[in-house]
Amino acid sequence: MNRERDYVLGTHDEELARLGLQHRVWRPVVLDCWKKAGITVGSRVLDVGAGPGYAAVDLAEIVGSTGEVVALERSSKFVRATEEACRARSLTNVKIHELDLMTDDLPKQDYDFSWCRWVVSFVSDPSLLIKKLAGVLQKGSVAIFHEYGHYETWHFLPRLTNQERFREHVIQTWRQSGGEPDGAAGLPALLSANGFAIRSATPHIFCVGPGDYMWQWPATFIEIYLPRLIEMGRIDQKFADKVRADLTSAEKNPNALMITPLVLEIVAEKL
Repeated sequence: MNRERDYVLGTHDEELARLGLQHRVWRPVVLDCWKKAGITVGSRVLDVGAGPGYAAVDLAEIVGSTGEVVALERSSKFVRATEEACRARSLTNVKIHELDLMTDDLPKQDYDFSWCRWVVSFVSDPSLLIKKLAGVLQKGSVAIFHEYGHYETWHFLPRLTNQERFREHVIQTWRQSGGEPDGAAGLPALLSANGFAIRSATPHIFCVGPGDYMWQWPATFIEIYLPRLIEMGRIDQKFADKVRADLTSAEKNPNALMITPLVLEIVAEKL
């Protein structure tokens, strides 16, 4: 195993748990997306930036024993989490490769689909990723992306000034780490340049109240990322306490609303 390679969001246990909640919140949207794209029994799917394997497990159960999921992930901790999840479910149709999307070659196989979620926004060179993806997908293969299209849509009603300052810190740290929060914005040009034709593009943005399950997705992120920002020296404990207090106040207000970050779903075919 390689030495653990951290992400800007971290690979600690709290982040692993947050990613699980995030996947559960988004699971209905994702399952509908995969169904419309045509993923079914027997499909061969490349999971690009698989994280702890939450999507890989769902994909493996959908494609069944005649299909296959090839999961790519650079974090050894997340690779182990995927392996454990597959063992727990007796899944034998998942192949896991511990590799760095930017520096390592992608495994070549006859893939029917690729799945890429919140990866383009964090890699240092999206153009290289799409070029590599084009190199391993065959004609007629379908590439599916869920990437942030406009992160600044995320805000509360009534407005929470401290949360919006927190959001700007998030955006700045992602960019300083080499990523781009609005990663989907560059995808149409990159896909065109690498022989893909966009078949559909769907925005996913939600307006939810404190009682909605979707609320937990950004709210949990705030709680997990505040200590991360303190570690980076970007904020102090006083500011973190203000953000938490504002969130607690909003959660007690039955008329509070949160507009989520816009996620763009792009389905493209390799020509």
